[in-house]
Amino acid sequence: MKYIAKRLLALAGILLASSFAVFGGLYLAPGSPEQFLVQGRTVSAEVLASIREQYNLDDPFLTRYVSWVGNALQGNFGQSLANRQEVADLLANRLPTTLWLTGLAAVLIIVLGVGLGTVAGLRPGALDNIILFASNLGFAVPTFFAGLLLMSLFSVQLGWFPVFGSGSGEGIASRLTHLTLPALALALPSIAVVARITRTAVREERQSEHAQTARSRGVPERVLIPRHVIRNALLPVTTVSGVHIAGLLAGAFVVESVFTLDGIGALLVTSIQQKDFAVVQAVALIMVVAFGVINLLVDLLYAVIDPRVRVGGAS
Repeated sequence: MKYIAKRLLALAGILLASSFAVFGGLYLAPGSPEQFLVQGRTVSAEVLASIREQYNLDDPFLTRYVSWVGNALQGNFGQSLANRQEVADLLANRLPTTLWLTGLAAVLIIVLGVGLGTVAGLRPGALDNIILFASNLGFAVPTFFAGLLLMSLFSVQLGWFPVFGSGSGEGIASRLTHLTLPALALALPSIAVVARITRTAVREERQSEHAQTARSRGVPERVLIPRHVIRNALLPVTTVSGVHIAGLLAGAFVVESVFTLDGIGALLVTSIQQKDFAVVQAVALIMVVAFGVINLLVDLLYAVIDPRVRVGGAS
């Protein structure tokens, strides 16, 4: 419980500092909300004053920040400057697509990255060389180019997957069919990195002193590999996987643009171009919270894999 409490307090501090940076950093950018609203037209000082009063832009900075945080905790992110809709409603319509996309990409990273890396670490030879070459290729190909290649091959030429859309409102099977290629394009560089890290960790643990000692005592390989090799190799693999999974939200906008998906990544790009402060702040805050929560889960997973982490973190 002490270990969990310390991690929760650290997460709360990180989220507080990050929310302050998200709220304040946007106001350092050129332009202002009222300039976007008037669209370059010449308006009177009374109109500008009315706009600033409507959006509380004349309040002190800290007052606006505290009000924004309090409203955000209640799910109220304000109103979009571009279309006058509630930001919460915009997010509610677009967030499921991004969550499906990143969730499926995370599964691919864990299954393919860890799986291929484990096979390469345990089976040196031709199979290892093939996996190593594929991981180098996957890491070198940019995400948008991988998306175009996957779309051209599996959608246009073979017709196995839809070209556009997220399959929303058509059931889970339709969602998976529409988002398989985007998720693979999004996860491909991370799969390559995780596979290489897993391969190296498994090889090191397989030749480690404790593994050699277990072999000398007659422990069979079918017991040695899962209990001593793979489990000990999971610590660095968990770290790398957690970082890459946490960063999926930030990289989703590229894939959403290529595959024309209505997610929050595409919404973020549009909102930045339009100086829609309320939407940008809300999406950025969601990304920060997601990153912090995933890192917390990684820390807790450390404690499950290696109890020494839990004891050391609580002392």
